[in-house]
Amino acid sequence: MKHQILTVMLAGAVAASPIANLRREVPQEHSHRNINLAVNKAVQIDNPDNLGDAIFGLLGAAAAKKGAGNIADADCLQQAIADRAFTNAKAAGDVDGMTNALIYRALERNTGSVGLASVPCQSIKAVNPEIAALQQHQDPAGDGAQALNKQIAQELARQIAAVGGDPTLANEASTFAPGQKGDPTAKGNTCDDDQDAQGCINSQNLRVDDLTAAEITAAVAGAGAGAGAVGQGNASNSTQSAVNGCNA
Repeated sequence: MKHQILTVMLAGAVAASPIANLRREVPQEHSHRNINLAVNKAVQIDNPDNLGDAIFGLLGAAAAKKGAGNIADADCLQQAIADRAFTNAKAAGDVDGMTNALIYRALERNTGSVGLASVPCQSIKAVNPEIAALQQHQDPAGDGAQALNKQIAQELARQIAAVGGDPTLANEASTFAPGQKGDPTAKGNTCDDDQDAQGCINSQNLRVDDLTAAEITAAVAGAGAGAGAVGQGNASNSTQSAVNGCNA
């Protein structure tokens, strides 16, 4: 998820969209479009912070600000969108909606180069502890990122199970195979298709699952407990290196 292409939606398309009241400028980061669409639907139910399209939460801070609404820290927009979607789904008793919000919170966020870590949200605490327990995947080409992503997926499986969802869906947040550091396009092994409702990472078989079935079972049973805390520590250690590059 490294693209830097910006386009403007046609007015007619926006008007016809079920999320027409959400501001949309950036048809990129659509690899997990199935999750983005589900989260947008949940956010629309009640959106007091005037949050933009879920795509904005997956961008670097500079671009994310355009869809941040009342959220002052753009590095926390992904969490804020997930938190609102989860809150609305929980109020409606919608297990699928809560599951999709959890998955969205764990998706990889855009950075400016292959292997660069994205900045974790530190200024805002999520209202829902299930969302607070999670963080975003990191570019798998980064140092230690694949191990961290596995820990994030384990925690995601636990949280999905806790709300009554299918924990095997934790792999829906998995990302691509590692790209090559120094790639001048910053694209890596990604895809981007804003017309693929399944998510092109799924339809093009580009997703590299973090967990085996046995690892998911073990995670839900409690094996590896505390992985979320370890993962957050690793992400914090990567923050300084990410600050200068993830604001694309």
